[in-house]
Amino acid sequence: MSHHRLAPSIHRQKNQLAAALSELRSTLELPGPFPEDVLRDADTAVAEHKMPELDLTHVEFVTIDPESSTDLDQALFIEQSGAGYTVLYAIADVPSFVTPDSALDAETRRRGQTFYTPDGRIPLHPEVISEAAGSLLPDQLCSAFVWEFELDAAAEVSSALVRRAQVRSRAKLSYKGVQADLDAGTAPPALQLLREVGIKRVELERLRGGASLNMPEQEIQQLPDGGYRIVAAPSLPVEDWNAQMSLMTGMAAARLMLDGKVGILRTMPAPDEGSLQHFHRQTHALGKPWDGEMSYGEYLRTLDPTDPRQLAIVHSAGMLFRGAGYTPFDGSEPEADLQAAIGTAYAHATAPLRRLVDRFVLVICEALSSGTEVPAWARDALPSLPSIMASSDQLAGRMERLALDTVEAALLVNHIGQEFDAVVISGAKPARNGNGGSNGKGNGNGNGNGPSGVVQIADPAVTARCPGELESGTEVRVRILSADIATREVRLELVD
Repeated sequence: MSHHRLAPSIHRQKNQLAAALSELRSTLELPGPFPEDVLRDADTAVAEHKMPELDLTHVEFVTIDPESSTDLDQALFIEQSGAGYTVLYAIADVPSFVTPDSALDAETRRRGQTFYTPDGRIPLHPEVISEAAGSLLPDQLCSAFVWEFELDAAAEVSSALVRRAQVRSRAKLSYKGVQADLDAGTAPPALQLLREVGIKRVELERLRGGASLNMPEQEIQQLPDGGYRIVAAPSLPVEDWNAQMSLMTGMAAARLMLDGKVGILRTMPAPDEGSLQHFHRQTHALGKPWDGEMSYGEYLRTLDPTDPRQLAIVHSAGMLFRGAGYTPFDGSEPEADLQAAIGTAYAHATAPLRRLVDRFVLVICEALSSGTEVPAWARDALPSLPSIMASSDQLAGRMERLALDTVEAALLVNHIGQEFDAVVISGAKPARNGNGGSNGKGNGNGNGNGPSGVVQIADPAVTARCPGELESGTEVRVRILSADIATREVRLELVD
């Protein structure tokens, strides 16, 4: 893990970075503070909130999230049940705080999701809901949609239902802390069962042809001294096991809605033959051939992103994960219901504090599970949700890319002329002239019209385009020619 810090004496550059990151909000027209009528709606909703009748506060739920998280959407409890398992998965009851057609409802539809910027998040809901009354904080009485799963010995779902209930989380746990306890053998039984069930659910994913792209994520972290760092590290095993609980819930939600013929799915087509053939050639060129006999999902799980050539394969595999969208339906099942990366039908249902569409999925699923009428306001919203979410996702993606480019430039601004070891994650191809602003990763960044590739520097964790005849998966030496925080441009050259 990289712990590179901006030199604390470079006050001017820190100010430049802060200004460039702040400018992103206005440049991209990200949402600003909540209007007064929205805040009044939220305050009223909290003050007048009524708990469900069903009391599940005896269940010893815990939350597992990044350590700094306060908008806690999910809480988990697992126990042995004969040869199988019972899993209770509580999801924040956001719908009970949002009155349909209110100012708060309209504002959440305008935002679509929570935006996570390096200098602070822009929440989907006012903090009185997202980080207080609506968040599954420890020792707080909360309303939640509680999914109850019965699993067989192989962790296959044999039954699933969802009900609104009162819950009380016992602890706010972090991924790092849970992983450490599991590795030390000191984790409580429910967390040991999370590992056991998670491993079995990963195997079920393999059997159904699902695929996980375990690409090391680059996360921007703010430091106490006002600087930033980029942390690039593979996810912990417990993150995968915990994600399997969310995936299981999303698959159950999709099944409920398909059976009820009303809802909205998260869909993605299977890779086309051309993409698969290109990926097949890439794996051979990079020395870890995919023979096509095992599914590409199985193959991806064999990759080690700490190996330079296999890291290049992981990046190349990104072309297989394209075309995701939302598919609403009402009255009949949709023509296409597959989420190809998961290997079955799937819905977003577990992050309502941070993603708009989940609020509607939860309400629809609870009605279908209990045999009651799906609320008209939820059905009426279905046709508009795909465009809202697509627009929001595009904005969030652009913001994340530009923020990363900005911090990468800041990390390198004091290293002009210095050389670093790097890995080529995308091989040589003609670069195009552009106007900067993406560290050259998308437009050549003024490095000329000759061949270029994308390289990843390990420390500081920076990804940028570099001109030259570069071969994917090889280790190279690069020199920093320039880094401009304001324009988000980084220029590299290959060292012979």
